[in-house]
Amino acid sequence: MDTPAFRRPPALPRPAFQVQAAQLMHEAIAVARTTPTGDIPVGAIVLNPAGEIIGTGTNRRETDNDPTAHAEIMAIREAACNHNDGWRLTDCTLVVTLEPCTMCAGAIVGSRLKRLVFGAFEPKTGACGSVFDVVRDRQVLHSPEVLGGVLADECAALLADFFTGLR
Repeated sequence: MDTPAFRRPPALPRPAFQVQAAQLMHEAIAVARTTPTGDIPVGAIVLNPAGEIIGTGTNRRETDNDPTAHAEIMAIREAACNHNDGWRLTDCTLVVTLEPCTMCAGAIVGSRLKRLVFGAFEPKTGACGSVFDVVRDRQVLHSPEVLGGVLADECAALLADFFTGLR
C-alpha cells in the first residue's frame, strides 16, 4: 500500500500561541458577523509579524457575483496591498473561521503565509486536513504551520445559524 504524499505535519504550536490563537479567532468571528446578507458567514484576518491586522475579508461570492470572493482571498488581497513585502506574506498569519477550500489553500501556499489558524473543520470541501491537505502536500513549495479547530464550536454555530435561516 502506498503512503500518502503528505509532509509530516509541523510541530504543534507553543501553548502560548494557542491562547493567542483563540483571541485572534474572536476577531475573525467579529469579521464574519459583518458578512453581507446572503453570503455564508466566514471571516478572515491577516496579521503581520508585529501582530497588526493588515487584511480582513468576508465571503462575498453572492454580493460580488464572484466565485473567487472567499473570505481568505479577500483578506490575502488586502494584506498584500498593505504589506511591506508586497504579495509575499512571509511571517504573516491568516486566521479564518472555516477550514479553507482547495482554492484558498492554494492562495495560502502561493502567498507564502507562515501560519494558518482556522476554526471549524469543513468535512465536505476542507483542504487543510479534512478532505485534502493541500498546504502540507510534499509537492508544494511552501508549507505553512497549521492550527485547526480553534473555537470550532463557536465558528460552526455561525454557519449553523445561517443555514437554519435558509430552511
